[in-house]
Amino acid sequence: MVLDLVVIGTAVTLGPLHNSAFILLLSSRRGVRQGLAFLLSWLASLIAVIACVMLLTGGQPPARHSTPSTAAIASKLAIGVALVLYGAHRHRRPPRPHGPPRWTARIDNASPATAADLAWLLQPWALVGAGAAAAIDANLSTSTDWLALTGYRLLATLSLIVMEMYALLMGLEKSPHPALGGGTDLLTQVPHPLDADLRTGASGGAAR
Repeated sequence: MVLDLVVIGTAVTLGPLHNSAFILLLSSRRGVRQGLAFLLSWLASLIAVIACVMLLTGGQPPARHSTPSTAAIASKLAIGVALVLYGAHRHRRPPRPHGPPRWTARIDNASPATAADLAWLLQPWALVGAGAAAAIDANLSTSTDWLALTGYRLLATLSLIVMEMYALLMGLEKSPHPALGGGTDLLTQVPHPLDADLRTGASGGAAR
């Protein structure tokens, strides 16, 4: 079970779709707060799924060759086959290039509630389902399985945590700029060599 959760958690955290959306959120107005809402909602969805599994199993792995055990194995097999077939389909027929989704144009003015909803929408539910099927074998009477389940949820959120911490440490939250009459990204306030040349030329012209 532990190895399954590590592999699934790694696949979830490296997913390109939610990571791309998270980067867009961080670069928007109030990006750090929106990113935090997305991150907490993402983690809450993983906790909710595992909690439902534990409620169904009572925190004890099902007996071998029982109906729940057979159902868990069948679900793992079905999800695995579906993912392999989807990967083969994408390999043979790669998606055509197209413009960004419509929601990306409205992400700059999104609210934290919208960011939280987006986390549930972009969750890779097939992989989350595979993680839930693997968690059926967890025994909550042992600390090892507790740590495995906790580590799985943190691993599946690791990329978001790293980006959120980076945004906090680097101060990427947009700040008011009086000259622009509104918010501007701190990255745009970094001096550029061309700006210095223009200022030098302007001061020289004024002196003459």
